[in-house]
Amino acid sequence: MPFASLGLDASILKAVADQGYTEPTPIQKASIPVIISGKDVIGVAQTGTGKTAAFTLPLLTKLVRTKSGAHQGKVRCLILAPTRELVVQIAENVAAYSRYSGATVATCYGGVSERPQIAALRRGCDFLIATPGRLLDLGGQGHGDFSAVEYLVLDEADRMLDMGFIHDVKKILALVPKDKQSLLFSATFSDEIRELANNLLKDPQSI
Repeated sequence: MPFASLGLDASILKAVADQGYTEPTPIQKASIPVIISGKDVIGVAQTGTGKTAAFTLPLLTKLVRTKSGAHQGKVRCLILAPTRELVVQIAENVAAYSRYSGATVATCYGGVSERPQIAALRRGCDFLIATPGRLLDLGGQGHGDFSAVEYLVLDEADRMLDMGFIHDVKKILALVPKDKQSLLFSATFSDEIRELANNLLKDPQSI
């Protein structure tokens, strides 16, 4: 099954081909059509199985197909990840996949100057990829409009729990609309992850 059969936008398919990918991995094959259809998803997959593309490719497709001037100054898709390294890695992937679609990408993480991140939040973006702590810091200072978030992704949710981010995640959930599509990806599926999924997701499909 080639990527072209999964319902992705033509601009995204062109970027995927540039990366040299022809066949989707099992998690991509299973996730992409479900996410495009609008369902919430719990995805359990090890690192290295292509899970970043499994959620970014369909979300890019949805964002590209519904882009309008009304989204100026707002964040449309929020991806939370536990570490700065993972935020940077996801952002690089999204930038590569969106090279023909014109989607805008911003990052938000600690250990670097806040100024460029504040400027990016003021401009708004299609994708904001952030660590929970820095996002709450900047959100608490009044930076960023999260009232229009249409898609929320928790990546490596098990690591987020292990690192004690669960309270930050719950505070962030209070900043975004209840009516959104939510995706949770994790390498393991513990009772804590199940509880988090129950609080976050509506009638999710497990993959």
